[in-house]
Amino acid sequence: SGADITEICQRACKNAIRENIERDIERERRQAENPDAMEDDVDEVPCISKAHFEEAMKFARRSVSDADIRKYQAFAQTLQQSRGFGTDFRFPDAPGGGGGAGGGAPGTGTAGFAGTQSAAAADDDDDLYS
Repeated sequence: SGADITEICQRACKNAIRENIERDIERERRQAENPDAMEDDVDEVPCISKAHFEEAMKFARRSVSDADIRKYQAFAQTLQQSRGFGTDFRFPDAPGGGGGAGGGAPGTGTAGFAGTQSAAAADDDDDLYS
């Protein structure tokens, strides 16, 4: 779920911050042991790496069960089939004009969003408020 992904991202971020703090402490310790040593004063901007996400995944928990996922998938498939949407959707070929087959909602004769003005004029007879 979205909450699960958020938790993984937050853990990865915290792992990166902890790693950066540990590096800073080690750098300060080396500086205290040998104050005359010149270290490269590199301003390292900490980055979240793949390793941080891999470590976060070790502690990841799922908040949605397999049974719930199957229910959601079945519901989404039923909804998609009942609406007839998503199987042949395409954006119009050219802006402002008709865009070929499969562009609009089934049975409307419009090509996506581009033909909505002409569709609105054709639907004036069905307008409930006029």
